[in-house]
Amino acid sequence: MDREPALRQQVVAAAMAMVAAGLSRGSSGNVSARLTGDMFLVTPSGVPYANMTAEMIVRADLDGGYWGDLLPSTEWRLHAEIYRARPEAGGVVHAHPTHASALACLRRDIPAFHYMVAAAGGDSVRCACYATVASAELAAAMMAALAGRTACLLANHGAVTLGRTADAALNLMAEIEQLAEQYAIAASLGAPVLLDDDEMARVSQVFAGYGRQAGASAVSGVVRRG
Repeated sequence: MDREPALRQQVVAAAMAMVAAGLSRGSSGNVSARLTGDMFLVTPSGVPYANMTAEMIVRADLDGGYWGDLLPSTEWRLHAEIYRARPEAGGVVHAHPTHASALACLRRDIPAFHYMVAAAGGDSVRCACYATVASAELAAAMMAALAGRTACLLANHGAVTLGRTADAALNLMAEIEQLAEQYAIAASLGAPVLLDDDEMARVSQVFAGYGRQAGASAVSGVVRRG
């Protein structure tokens, strides 16, 4: 548990950054970081982010157990199911960004109108089927939409992203909101031209090397000299 104090600070910082970026407001949305294989740290239920401290972050397990005086976020199941099924996930963000939530209320995927859609791991950002807030059914619908992806919309609700860290998940959430805004504008002007499967597969290969260390088959056309 030596990592716990630093992870608590990371969760608070990501939650405050989420609000500062306009991705959620008040106490809506939630942020977590994996602590161990079956434990995670998550923002508490109903606490405004402006008042949140590292001590308020709740330690929880994958089955709904928690430690401390504050309840975990009502959407703890979203985080728990991702950590249960996706060992690569070190952080999760659930938010209600304006444009992504608007598309979610239309129950519309974000298709391959822009190459950056591949940042979420495929040729679309799927919208999960509707289920009641905070329910096990919502977590199951989310997991279906996340198959092969690192982001999805939640019908009539918001969006979820995962990453190696809470910061990475937050950065992806910001990207999803930007894509949602761009898609909404493009769709209001006409029918966006979609990139085909072959092109999205090529783009996915570019993203496979994005951010990796030198010597790890990174960006196309570059050669390490020393």
